[in-house]
Amino acid sequence: MLTTANIIVFSISGLLLIAWLFFYFKGKKYAELFDGLDEKEYPLKDIYFIGYGMMETFHYQYKSKSDRKLRQSAAILYEKKYAEYYVRLAYAQKISLSFTLLLVGFILYGFTSEMGILLVFGIFSFTAYYYFGTLMLEKISKREDEMLRDFSEVISKLALLTNAGMILREAWEKVAFNGDTTIYKEMQRSVEDMHNGVSEVEAFHSFGTRCVLAEVKKAVSTMIQGMEKGNKELVKMLSEQSQESWNLKKNIAMRDGEKASSKLLIPMMIMFAGILIMVLIPIFANIGV
Repeated sequence: MLTTANIIVFSISGLLLIAWLFFYFKGKKYAELFDGLDEKEYPLKDIYFIGYGMMETFHYQYKSKSDRKLRQSAAILYEKKYAEYYVRLAYAQKISLSFTLLLVGFILYGFTSEMGILLVFGIFSFTAYYYFGTLMLEKISKREDEMLRDFSEVISKLALLTNAGMILREAWEKVAFNGDTTIYKEMQRSVEDMHNGVSEVEAFHSFGTRCVLAEVKKAVSTMIQGMEKGNKELVKMLSEQSQESWNLKKNIAMRDGEKASSKLLIPMMIMFAGILIMVLIPIFANIGV
C-alpha cells in the first residue's frame, strides 16, 4: 500500500530522473571537453557534461567571491591561461556526481522502500558536492606544505654555492635540477624562462608570484636586493635567510606533530565510547530486573 511519504518520494524521483535525462542530452555536446582528463584523478569523467550543461543552461557567470578564489587556485596549479577551464570543470564535476548519487538513492528507494538507503545516498551526494568543491583548495594546501618543507633546503644550497663563489644564476640552475618536487619544478621553469630571454629579476619575481607563499616571496625579494648590492652582500643575505628557513622548518615539524597527536584522539574517543556503551548497557538492562 502506498503511503503519502512514498507518493512524495516517488514524485521527487520522477522529477529528478526527468531533470537528469534532460541535462544528459542537453549537455552531451560538451562531452569532448572532458575526454583528455585522467580517469584516476577525475572519476566518472564521462558524465561531467551533465553538470556542465546544467551550469550553461542557467547561464552561471562564475563571478562570486568563492569563484574568484577558485580561479586563483586554478591559475597556480594549472597556469593562468587554463584557469577558467578548471573552474568550470570543478563545478561540472561536483554537480554531476552529487546529482547522480542523489538520483541513484531515490531509484533504490523505489525498489526497496528503505528510507535508510535514501538517507545514505543523500549523505553521499552532499559529501561528493563538498569534497569535489574543495578539492582544488586542498591541492593548493598540500602544494604549499610541500614547498615549505623543501624551502629551507633550497635556500641552504643557494647560500652554500654563492658563498663558494658561484653567481646566483648558475647556483639557481644547479639547485633547480637537484629535485623533482614542486618548488624544484618551479625553479626549473624559471631557468627555462631565463634561457628564453627573460631577465633574472623578472624570472625570480615570477617564481615568487607562482609560489604564492610569503616566505618564498621574502626570499626572492632578498635575492633581488642582494643582486643589486653585489655578490658579497647577496651571500650574507642568503645566509640569514637560510637560518630563518631552518627555524621555519622546525616550526612546521612541531605543527605537524601536533596535528598527528590531535588525529590520534579521534580513534581513542571512538574506542572509549564503544567501551562505555559495552559497560553501561548491561548495567541499565539489569536495573529493572
